[in-house]
Amino acid sequence: MFNKTIVTGLSRMLLTGSIIFNTSAHAAPVSADKVPLLVENAAREHVLRWADSRGLQEAEFDIEVVRGSRPLAACSKEVTVEAADSRQPSRMRFNAICAGDGARGGGWRYEFVVRAKVSARIVLAANEIGAGKVITDEDLLLERHDISTLSDSVSDPKEVVGMSAKRTVRVGEVLRTGSLASPVLVKRGDLVNIIATRDQVTVTMSGEAMDAGAKGSQVRVRNSSGNIIRARVTGPGEVQPADMPPAR
Repeated sequence: MFNKTIVTGLSRMLLTGSIIFNTSAHAAPVSADKVPLLVENAAREHVLRWADSRGLQEAEFDIEVVRGSRPLAACSKEVTVEAADSRQPSRMRFNAICAGDGARGGGWRYEFVVRAKVSARIVLAANEIGAGKVITDEDLLLERHDISTLSDSVSDPKEVVGMSAKRTVRVGEVLRTGSLASPVLVKRGDLVNIIATRDQVTVTMSGEAMDAGAKGSQVRVRNSSGNIIRARVTGPGEVQPADMPPAR
């Protein structure tokens, strides 16, 4: 088993498409003992990109490459390393492939399990947050936490300020996006302002909400003329006609 602790530095540019790493920087042949190191390097690059894509703060990793029971062999050519399954850093699979000498043989393919233990500064509850409570800055704190198995933790407190908890969140509990919701800004029966803007001309009309809705959701509104329209919630007590482009 090989272990390596990694600390992220500057953000790296994200790559698109399938992730394939090769050993073109290393002269062939590749000895058997170097193959796990190549897999480790490939896993390191993947986890760094994963951390950057999630905007993790001060992320640290401990990577473990697990060999299978099958003996490793040297490769007379370059070894290509491919990510077979890298969706969850806590358990990934990488394939190391040796093309060999064509018709002369000597090629092989090994699968490695790679485990990454990931920690970062993420958002936790500083106070107990009751179900339905709108979250404020005072409710949040940043602390280092193991997120190896968390796919929906939050790195920036600004992302959740103004949202509400779907259930009670205990002190010290990790805030997860799946347990949060946008707050209801318009309730059924509320008097609302229907604001329509086109070509820099704004028209405002009063109305009554017939549904409750969070920001961005569509609700029915009875305008002052008595007509029922579909409208998009844009703020507390404010909506815009649903057939208009969303306000920016």
